[in-house]
Amino acid sequence: MAALSWLLIPIMAAVAAGVWSSWASRRRTGIPDSVGVAGYERFRAAMERSRVEEADGAFSPEPAMEPVVTAAGQAADRSARTAD
Repeated sequence: MAALSWLLIPIMAAVAAGVWSSWASRRRTGIPDSVGVAGYERFRAAMERSRVEEADGAFSPEPAMEPVVTAAGQAADRSARTAD
């Protein structure tokens, strides 16, 4: 009887894996296609506007800053300390 109970463990795991895989591969219909396409069109329109503004000179990004040197970056340049 103990061997049968040990055999049930992998069988139940296989059944659970089958149930999970069928649940995970279901078709999700939460967002209709028309809503997704409309969102994508708004995104494209916003990107097109920013490109036009950049070409007209209205878009002015911040100037590049000096690189920041951290203590970790300085420590990497020095030679390693040795134990005395």
